[in-house]
Amino acid sequence: MRRPPTRRELFHLAGAAAVALVACDNGRPRRGLLGAMERWNERVQAALFSPSRELVVTGPLTPEDAFPNYHAPHADTPVAPPGWKLKVGGRVARPMELTLDELVALPRTAYRIEHHCVEGWSAIADWQGVRVSELARHVGAADTDYVEFRSFEGYWSSWDRGSAMHPQTLIAYGMNGKPLGPNHGAPARLYGAVKLGYKNVKYLAEINFVDRETGGYWEDRGYEWFAGT
Repeated sequence: MRRPPTRRELFHLAGAAAVALVACDNGRPRRGLLGAMERWNERVQAALFSPSRELVVTGPLTPEDAFPNYHAPHADTPVAPPGWKLKVGGRVARPMELTLDELVALPRTAYRIEHHCVEGWSAIADWQGVRVSELARHVGAADTDYVEFRSFEGYWSSWDRGSAMHPQTLIAYGMNGKPLGPNHGAPARLYGAVKLGYKNVKYLAEINFVDRETGGYWEDRGYEWFAGT
């Protein structure tokens, strides 16, 4: 008897269906048939998602020079502006702008996470940082439905709150026990076990706790919004 599909396989089948439809309606990536299909995908994925179940990765680390890196929308490796700080705002009791030292001083968490790219490859690394849920507690974030992440290079993505508050969703400042390098999103980046790679915003500059879904760089170009792994 053929085994039932795994949660990850169901996610990828749903995502493939949405991406396939982009070619049919790429002038209106979130309307019409494509929009209806994406909303269906989102309901399926949200039903399968567990906000507390941690994903265990036991495989070996991918060599750092073999871990792919991308920079969008610019071709050159972005460099943090002088005096970089991570701005945290939206519906929070205590809006803040955190230096890297202040971010590192928050409770530290480390996870081995397998990165899944929509292009079909995977890679494994150890990531060190602070949980988004811990940062939410630190700033007194309201119980909003969405969290928006923006970079200083113009890239952004918004997440559902359940995924953002997952214990394996980090604001990462370290990779494989070393400070995060420019190729992988320094000084800090979003990294989570429960989303495809394009949702994990590099070169973070701003996090906002918001009441509405605000799309994203690739999501507004037809990529799936929920994009669970």
